[in-house]
Amino acid sequence: MSRFDGYFLRQLLLLFGFFTLVLVGVFWITRSVSLFDRVISGGQSAMVFLEFTALTLPTLIRTVMPMAVFAAAVYATNRLNRESELTVMLATGSSPWKLARPVFTFGLIAGLMMAAISVYLRPTAVAQLEQRQQEVAGDVTAQLLNEGEFLHPADGVTVYIGRIDRDGTLHDVFVSDRRDPDLPVTYSGSRAFLVGGETGINLVMLEGVALRYDIAARTLSSTQFEDASYDISSLTSGSGLYERSIGAIPTMELITDRASITDTERFTEGDLIEELHQRFSWIAISVAVALVGFSTLMLGGFSRFGLWPQILGAFTILVFLEGVRGLVSPVVIARPETWWLLYLPAILGGLVSCLFLAVSGRPLLRRRTRAQAQPAAA
Repeated sequence: MSRFDGYFLRQLLLLFGFFTLVLVGVFWITRSVSLFDRVISGGQSAMVFLEFTALTLPTLIRTVMPMAVFAAAVYATNRLNRESELTVMLATGSSPWKLARPVFTFGLIAGLMMAAISVYLRPTAVAQLEQRQQEVAGDVTAQLLNEGEFLHPADGVTVYIGRIDRDGTLHDVFVSDRRDPDLPVTYSGSRAFLVGGETGINLVMLEGVALRYDIAARTLSSTQFEDASYDISSLTSGSGLYERSIGAIPTMELITDRASITDTERFTEGDLIEELHQRFSWIAISVAVALVGFSTLMLGGFSRFGLWPQILGAFTILVFLEGVRGLVSPVVIARPETWWLLYLPAILGGLVSCLFLAVSGRPLLRRRTRAQAQPAAA
């Protein structure tokens, strides 16, 4: 690797890190607002929110990494062109193909990072996130222990706790159970405790009253009690059975055990094939978008207005490749034997890059075009 290759590669890596941080930050802020509201409103602590955020980062990074690779390639190439460094290298005999070597190396490095994230880190993080979400959904205690608020842990159920002592004693407890529309029940107690047992979690209320209203008979009955137990295990929103999504299935299991997955889970062969090759196609697209960003800008010559037309063209190609990827996914799910279509965006990106590099490496063609245009203008 020449000194220029090393210099260009360092510029690409630095810009890639910068754009990745910016894009991850923007997308993280957008998603964390709704996540924070769901987690905190469910009675969970800020540590649970941070844990959930960390587990969503691999998916977020995989989403923004191709955009960061493309932005780094375009920005670095434009800056080298603006500072005439590419012009000097071309004048000394370096071809566009030779100048593309650090860009290709940069794409391979980004592809290796993408491989670690898409093939291993993301499935592991998704599986852990879904398990933690299942645990949090079934954590009735966390959903109820919010003093001074009317909580709705389930449809037709309202719970209010006036004060919570450090030892776990609940004061001024109110429970309204309207799940049976013909016989709604309301409990109120001066004190209460959460007690766990073999049958589930019970809310034991002391020194209170229970009101039952019979809709058919239009009668209200009142019962005072010294202590009453109310089963709150059914208030959990979790089903108790963890059903993993397709993104949580380990890559090695997708390769070696697809038949077992289709027999025991709800996924089809097409779903599994599409998910498996989608993970590897992210690696190829990282290399393709880097070359597309560089090769498109190499088409531009010197202009006082810069390379904005070429930058716009490169962005258009990026959008087109993303659109192709969205179109082929349903086809692969319906017909698993067409799995190679998932690599079509990367293949098209590579072919377009080779075409642009071949055109930019033929200055005689440009001179001939300009020479033919000058007499016509005269």
